[in-house]
Amino acid sequence: MEMNPADPSGPDPSARGDGPPAQGSRPPDTARAAGRDSHPLVLTGERTLPDVPDERYWFERHVVAYELAADVVAEQRRTRRRGPLVVLDAGCGEGYGLPRLRTAGADRVIGVDLDPQTVAHARARYAAEDDHLEVLEAELTDLPLADTEVAVCVSFQVIEHLHDIPGYLRELRRVTDRDGTIVISTPNRLTFTPHADTPVNPFHTREFSPDELREELTRAGLAVRWLAGVHHAATLLAEQAARGIDLLATLTTTPPEDWPPEVRALVHRVGSHMFDVHDADLDASLDLIAVCGPS
Repeated sequence: MEMNPADPSGPDPSARGDGPPAQGSRPPDTARAAGRDSHPLVLTGERTLPDVPDERYWFERHVVAYELAADVVAEQRRTRRRGPLVVLDAGCGEGYGLPRLRTAGADRVIGVDLDPQTVAHARARYAAEDDHLEVLEAELTDLPLADTEVAVCVSFQVIEHLHDIPGYLRELRRVTDRDGTIVISTPNRLTFTPHADTPVNPFHTREFSPDELREELTRAGLAVRWLAGVHHAATLLAEQAARGIDLLATLTTTPPEDWPPEVRALVHRVGSHMFDVHDADLDASLDLIAVCGPS
């Protein structure tokens, strides 16, 4: 995976507009089918989950951002000269990213989510096994943290769900140390819903192109150090070509029970190494990852 983060991170679901189906968003009923009886949380399409074979493509695509964030945390660990290294996962969802951030070198990792069931699950599955992990139930526009308390703030696949985006970014900036790093990921509107005037995913309020994301973050006072995109790596492209399939088109238009065997076999084998992160050809990327300074 190519990455270099250290160098100076509801709408109507039927309103699609003209053109072919969007290539990024699963219908909620398709998402539920993929996760049925596989995980204690319900897979609705609002968040991804681990340990669900039919969800593996989406899950591993999300893991890519945590791998980049782990590099950011490790760099902070090497260079930090004062105080504990506290990491915030704002909108942590199921919580699978929390131990990854802790292993990367954080002294303390705080996950925040608004859904009580999700918070309870993350506490039981992850925080109960590590006293240095904490999961809080709170609004992301009103975080129960002190000013400049965290060295690294990550918030992945969250910004597109929110109504008060300026308030959310203002709060992330408030809690992040002046020498810290904020890493944000979101779907690329240009490939996620290329022919829709409004988000197709019913859980999304606004989606961003690369230029729109940079503008939004800059307007909030963040310094965008690196804006990168997630792409299918050569290995995944070759796997699709060898089988004569368009994996993303199938996943976004066909429920799992109707997948051809070769599609299911490939989905179950997808790993994060099958995605690349780089800053070339951003408009064609699947997801965007912005690595920012708080000012």
